[in-house]
Amino acid sequence: MARLARLYVPDQPQHVILRGLDQQPAFVDDQDYELFIDCLKAAARDHHLAVHAWVLMPGAVQLLVTPSDEASLPKAMQAVGRRYVAHFNRRYARRGTLWEGRYRATVIEGERFFLLASRVVELAPVRSGLVAAAEDYRWSSYRHHIGLTVDSLITDHPLYWALGNTPFERQRAYRELCEQPFDERETNQLMQATLKGWVLGSDTYRDWASRTANRRVSPLPRGRPRKVREPAAQAGTAGAIGAAPSATAGTTSGGTGTVATGSNAGGHVAGQGAPHAGSSGPFSSSPSGAQPGSNAAGHPTSPSGSGGGATPGANTGGSSGHSAGSSPAGSAGGSGATPGHHEHKPGTGTH
Repeated sequence: MARLARLYVPDQPQHVILRGLDQQPAFVDDQDYELFIDCLKAAARDHHLAVHAWVLMPGAVQLLVTPSDEASLPKAMQAVGRRYVAHFNRRYARRGTLWEGRYRATVIEGERFFLLASRVVELAPVRSGLVAAAEDYRWSSYRHHIGLTVDSLITDHPLYWALGNTPFERQRAYRELCEQPFDERETNQLMQATLKGWVLGSDTYRDWASRTANRRVSPLPRGRPRKVREPAAQAGTAGAIGAAPSATAGTTSGGTGTVATGSNAGGHVAGQGAPHAGSSGPFSSSPSGAQPGSNAAGHPTSPSGSGGGATPGANTGGSSGHSAGSSPAGSAGGSGATPGHHEHKPGTGTH
């Protein structure tokens, strides 16, 4: 999958991490450190990169910078890498790259995270156990910010200047800030954002950065999008509950003949079962106004689940004046019971 282009938002600071390959040292002695700083100064000047804080450790480099344009940081880092790696390989008779892939960087919301990032950069030697006090480490910009040296590589950020009205006030305030314990949650957020290349800031800041950079600045939600369930469609085909059965003409003969499927002699639904036992002769016609699903006497009949035999609940005495069931067949062909029942008024044969 193609990776996103380098993130750039005008006038916004960026935290940068460059790691040595396979945790091997990228600096062996003072000459290596000094050459890297010279390379960084030249590249920052040539490509208009403002460096606010820096630290060089044996296996990693961290920077806090503000690029002047979209190409400023990539070109500066390329220039540093090309010159320094050539020197290192020549001096130590080696070949190949010195760094673990390309550098990692992210845009940060200055008002919330600039001073935190500056402390993370300059106090990295202390957190890594290289020294007990940050001012004892030569290869960082911490000594500049507390007034022990003047570093020509550093361009102080307005948020550092806001710490005091005079250099002495700023230096004292910054030292006191660095003596405070880190918020480990925010520190971890900074490191993860830098390693993954996503903007670090509030929701409002990320929305603004996304519009300004015209690209995505935070990861997409993990997993597949949730499916929206649509309501089930109502059944509307023939044979559904409440559909009127179709009557077919049919007759009985001799009292032992069969009735045509779905009708009796009067054209009314009688189910698929055999006629009442003991009947003699054809059924009489239903009186006027009898509803489908009733027998000759106007009483409802019950469908049968089988093709023959007496209907459950039928009057076995042959009388047509008693009910033989409670619900009509539900399908158009009278071929079985349906899940629902029509409710009839008792004794009337009407709905």
